[in-house]
Amino acid sequence: MIIITTPTGQIGRQVLQRVVDHEPVRVIARDPGKLPAELRDRVEVITGSHGDRATVQHAFEGADAVFWLIPPNPRADSLQAAYADFTRPAVEALRDHGVPRVVGVSALGRGTAVAGRAGLVTATLAADDLFGAGGTGYRALALPSFMDNVARQAASIRDRGVFTGPLPGDRRDPACATRDIADAAARLLLDRTWDGVAEVPVLGPEDLSADEQAMIISDVLGRPVRYQQVSDDAYREVMIKSGWTPAMADGMVEMAQAKRTGLDRGVVRTPETSSPTTFRQWCEEVLKPAVLIQAG
Repeated sequence: MIIITTPTGQIGRQVLQRVVDHEPVRVIARDPGKLPAELRDRVEVITGSHGDRATVQHAFEGADAVFWLIPPNPRADSLQAAYADFTRPAVEALRDHGVPRVVGVSALGRGTAVAGRAGLVTATLAADDLFGAGGTGYRALALPSFMDNVARQAASIRDRGVFTGPLPGDRRDPACATRDIADAAARLLLDRTWDGVAEVPVLGPEDLSADEQAMIISDVLGRPVRYQQVSDDAYREVMIKSGWTPAMADGMVEMAQAKRTGLDRGVVRTPETSSPTTFRQWCEEVLKPAVLIQAG
């Protein structure tokens, strides 16, 4: 029995699609109605939040593996509330039910000089440590920024030919596609041979700068697209206006500051840490259709 959290989310739904043909699956969903219709009758559904003690105690009974992803909570009062406090009921339930393996979505940065002052990443790593101390086998998918985040700006790319971010345009860092994250998670969930605690980096196939990404987007879309760096203050202001709490907005800014000083460069790229989807392929298959949908 494999437990999937966030089964309607960007990564969780892809993990679900990859494991449902191989093992019995139980999902934890706040809104089961958002599950894909073709999968809804093939899984056991627990309605609720996987941050709720009663929900995870019920859901983890008889489980062999859990896919764990902390959902974004921009309205949380603190980073600790959003990450470590959300995770503690699950760690207790894993121990109570003797669940042997957990695969979690995490972040690059452990062991770097800026890991302790990296906002959301620092909070993520602290939540990982709870699993490590709980005695369950744990694999942390150590991730850079997602290519898929660019698709959130499809309307701006379509209307203004611009996408923005807080990092310098010429800074090269890894980026990965969520499809590759889901592939890595599914492989680990279906593999019953591992134990202990370790990180599994998913770095994408190459390091690219935002300016290089803009050139690729321009080529794929057949129109000029440029990247524009925004200041930390402007970045924070957009989040606050969108309803983020100051604590969570500050955590995002701190993460960006840490990325500018090496947070995502602590893992050596090897064939084992790289993943296959190129940014060009992702643009052709994901971004271009998203821009066309926005245009429609």
